[in-house]
Amino acid sequence: MNLIEQFDADPPLRAVRTFEAFARHGGVNAAARELNVSASAISHQLRLLEDFLGLPLTLRQGRNLILTEQGREYYRAIRSAFAVLRSATEHAREQNATRQVTVSLIPLFGLNLFIPRLGEFLAANPGVDVNVTYANHRSYPSDAADISIRFGTGHWAGYHSQPLISGAVTAWCSPSLLARFGPLDPPLALARMPLLHDEDRSTWPQWLHSAGIRHPAPLQGLLFEDGQLALTAALRGLGCALLREPLVAAQRDSRALVKLFEHALDDGRGYYLCRRVDGELSREGANLYEWIRACFA
Repeated sequence: MNLIEQFDADPPLRAVRTFEAFARHGGVNAAARELNVSASAISHQLRLLEDFLGLPLTLRQGRNLILTEQGREYYRAIRSAFAVLRSATEHAREQNATRQVTVSLIPLFGLNLFIPRLGEFLAANPGVDVNVTYANHRSYPSDAADISIRFGTGHWAGYHSQPLISGAVTAWCSPSLLARFGPLDPPLALARMPLLHDEDRSTWPQWLHSAGIRHPAPLQGLLFEDGQLALTAALRGLGCALLREPLVAAQRDSRALVKLFEHALDDGRGYYLCRRVDGELSREGANLYEWIRACFA
C-alpha cells in the first residue's frame, strides 16, 4: 500500500472496536470476555491497529499489556464515538417503548439541578420512563437523545436551542479552605490559594484578568475533565473553583461552599435546552421539554 492509499483507507473497524474494549476495561481478558473471543485474538487485533496507525498503542509490562501515551490519546479521541453508537443502538432497540423519553446532559447539571427536581415531573406524568444519559462532553456529535441539555454558545448544527442558565462564573471554596487561607480581600489574595480547573486551564486566567489581577503564567492547580469533578474537589477543600451559582445553590444554602467575591466572568457560554430540527418529539417528550424550560429557563 502506498502512502496516499494508506491515508485514504478506512481504519480496520474490528480492530478499533477491540482496542476500545481493551482500553475501557484495562485488560486483555476482560475485553475478550466482552467480545466473546480469545485473548490471543484481542492481541492480534491490537497489533493490526498499531500496524495501520504506525503507532505503539500498547506496551508489555510484566505479563500485562498497558496503554502507551499514544494509546491513551487515541482512546480519548474515539470513546465519544462509541458512546454515540451505544446510545443510538439502545435507543433503536427500545424505540417501541412509546412512553420512554431520553434526555442527555452533563453531570454537573444533572446531579445538581435536573435529578433533584425530576420527581416533580414523574409525579405529574405517571407511567413515563425517563432515560438519562451523558451528553458527549464538549463536542456534542448528534446523539440518540430526544432532548439534550448542553453547555456552549448555543449553536449546534441540526438543533434548536433554548437558553437555560448563563455562563457567568464566580469563585467558590469550602469554609475549611477559606479558614486556612482567608480572609481574602482583595481578590489578589487568591494567588495564595490552590486553584481548581475545569476542562482546561483557560478560565481562571480570564477571570483574574477581568478582575484586573496580574497572575503568573501558566497557572498551576488540579485539572478536572468536567465541572462536577471540580465541584466535588472544592467541597473536599482541595482548592477554589469557578462555578455558576444556580448550579451550586444547594451547597451555598447549606454553607458547604462560600462565594469569595461577587466579581463574575461571562465568557459567552451557557446551558441550553436542545432538540433536533429534523424530528418531532412524542407527547411525553414534549411534556418533558416544556417542564425543563419552565423549571430552569
